[in-house]
Amino acid sequence: MTGKFDITGMTCSACSARVDKAVRSLDGVNEVNVNLLMNNMSVDYDGDAVTEGEIIGAVIAAGYGASKAGEKKTEKRDTGVEDEIKSMKIRLIVSVALLVPLMYLSMGHMWNFPLVNLWIKGYEDALAFAFTQLLLTLPIVIINRKYFINGFKTLFHGAPNMDSLIAIGSGASLVYGIVAIYCIGYGLGHGDKELVESYMMNLYFEGAATIVTLITLGKYLETRAKGKTSRAIEKLIDLSPKTAVVIRNGKEKTVAVEDVKVGEYVVVKAGQTVPLDGVITDGNGAVDESAITGESIAVEKTVGDSVTGATVNKSGYFVFRVEKVGEDTTLAQIISLVEEAASSKAPISKLADKVAGVFVPVVIGIAIVTAVVWLLIGKGAGFAFTMAVSVLVISCPCALGLATPTAIMVGTGRGAQLGILIKSAESLETACKTDTVVLDKTGTITEGKPSVTDIIPSGVTENELLSVAAAVENASEHPLARAIVEKAAGMDIKTAEDFQQTAGRGVSGVVNGKKILAGNYKMMCENNVTATENTALAAEGKTALYFAADGKFIGIIAVADTVKETSRAAIDAMRDMKLKVVMLTGDNKVTAEAIRKSLNITDAIAEVLPSGKEAEVRRLQSEGRSVAMVGDGINDAPALTLADVGVAIGAGTDVAIESADVVLMKSDLRDAVTAMKLSRAVMRNIKQNLFWAFFYNVLGIPVAAGALYWLGGFCLNPMIAAAAMSFSSVFVVSNALRLRFFKP
Repeated sequence: MTGKFDITGMTCSACSARVDKAVRSLDGVNEVNVNLLMNNMSVDYDGDAVTEGEIIGAVIAAGYGASKAGEKKTEKRDTGVEDEIKSMKIRLIVSVALLVPLMYLSMGHMWNFPLVNLWIKGYEDALAFAFTQLLLTLPIVIINRKYFINGFKTLFHGAPNMDSLIAIGSGASLVYGIVAIYCIGYGLGHGDKELVESYMMNLYFEGAATIVTLITLGKYLETRAKGKTSRAIEKLIDLSPKTAVVIRNGKEKTVAVEDVKVGEYVVVKAGQTVPLDGVITDGNGAVDESAITGESIAVEKTVGDSVTGATVNKSGYFVFRVEKVGEDTTLAQIISLVEEAASSKAPISKLADKVAGVFVPVVIGIAIVTAVVWLLIGKGAGFAFTMAVSVLVISCPCALGLATPTAIMVGTGRGAQLGILIKSAESLETACKTDTVVLDKTGTITEGKPSVTDIIPSGVTENELLSVAAAVENASEHPLARAIVEKAAGMDIKTAEDFQQTAGRGVSGVVNGKKILAGNYKMMCENNVTATENTALAAEGKTALYFAADGKFIGIIAVADTVKETSRAAIDAMRDMKLKVVMLTGDNKVTAEAIRKSLNITDAIAEVLPSGKEAEVRRLQSEGRSVAMVGDGINDAPALTLADVGVAIGAGTDVAIESADVVLMKSDLRDAVTAMKLSRAVMRNIKQNLFWAFFYNVLGIPVAAGALYWLGGFCLNPMIAAAAMSFSSVFVVSNALRLRFFKP
């Protein structure tokens, strides 16, 4: 079974790695997925071996807070983020307001700032000078005490994190300054002027205050940016109307959507949003489905058509019977899929997790070694201390932990806006590696239903041929007959008398006193009708229906499952992406070859049974290919499940959608191309973020340790290190946010 939990107290990837390790150590836990960005965790576990309480207890024992998902959530889902941003803003304003005079006082004498040199005239004023700085520093430390509480808490639990580095670095500066005050007092009391002046100029209070202030600034900018990453999900949630107009006891009544039951009838007027999923029973309307499918053109809906919650009735009036409510609605399922995808981890993130698990302890070790080395070289305690603090502060692994989840969350959210639902981060990464696309023909490449393509009259007009054909075919339920009747819609169609159906041949009937034959070429031959077989139509994959009136041939109507207008562009785009395109169909080889040639498809395999589609996918995988399967029917489900990436056309069956990794809400093959391009964009973004995070630390730690000191005496001040660390996190999140502007 799978359980979802909310986690509190995580600040970096070292935290998520610690939580992951703590929960995995429990017997009965199969898989753990901790999401730093969303502060939650999903656990796949054996309910007989371990309980939810034990899982929560393991997290708490590791030094973090945990609760079952949803237990502490408020109605408005983003309230927690908004409260956090507001709290950080207040902390930041207070910190900056106190830091400015602190910096003015501590650094002012170096540039002969007014007032400072008037007040600080010599070493006799050292104690007042030091105490004033301490009094300005303490409120900054107190208001940002969260770093110290969390940092030392996790340190004592044996799992130091980002806050531990900040707490040690800033705390050490504060303690050093307090010790310096005692040394100044001792020097003043014993007349040791040199001792007083040396500590007076090296108090480090401004370092302690600046570190936490800059970290808070970085966290504030980072949290604001992180808030934007979930904007797509929030927009989806806001789409759902809160009320519905229900017909009860013959009267219209406005009720909360939650109170509507399956089977009730809901009224939707022009301009109103459809509140739930259902089927129209009365009226008609032009429905804008862009919120669900991404399709901007309104769709005409009438009796018998289905409508989806969150779509908008642009014009008209209709009543529909509610089919789905609550979590069963399409919108609710979309939100659930997007949230699950955003919470999941891509395989590439495992590298970052492994590094984060050992990163902070290693950094603390490097800081200690740095201090010891500089002391042995003889640079003095102050210099060694500064280098060690710089190493601690610059090394915070925030960027490492944010690199993957931010890009995945923004990418999957953007996909949802485009009508592309990506079920997991793993499928997103796999789609990027795809080199072969297997396409089901019917309903995927083609419309999925036959339609008239050619009307070839002989001795009559096109309208006369179509009118007679529709009259005799109107009594038949065959899909080809339905295509002809639909083509003749709007014409004055007579009723055929003495209708008869001949298996494997066609139909016949009397129209306007004439005996009409409608069927294949064999039917014409068997009834001594002189007609020439049209092999050209068959070569194009079309089915030719021959017609005769009173024994005289009057023409041919060709019917075919036509290729969608968008399929050619989609297949061309796939080839441009260097993908091998394979078409699978149960149709005959002639039809398959005709479509293959017309669309310039790499390979077409005809007369494939449902089990054969799965076998074909397996064969391609055995050749070392990464296969994406695109389909829409029940018979595609096994192949969709087996494929490296299963892509279901949204207009397809629930079984196909359930089996797939990616769902296209529109029946547009171009969206499959968009999904693959989006996956490539997301993975490129993740790699950029991970490169920056690793490169930043690989470069930053040696510089902070003083590696450039021998090249001109350059040293990295702890305050600059804090600013650099904050910038790295903001950079990673901002880079991920660029995916919001991804265009197909």
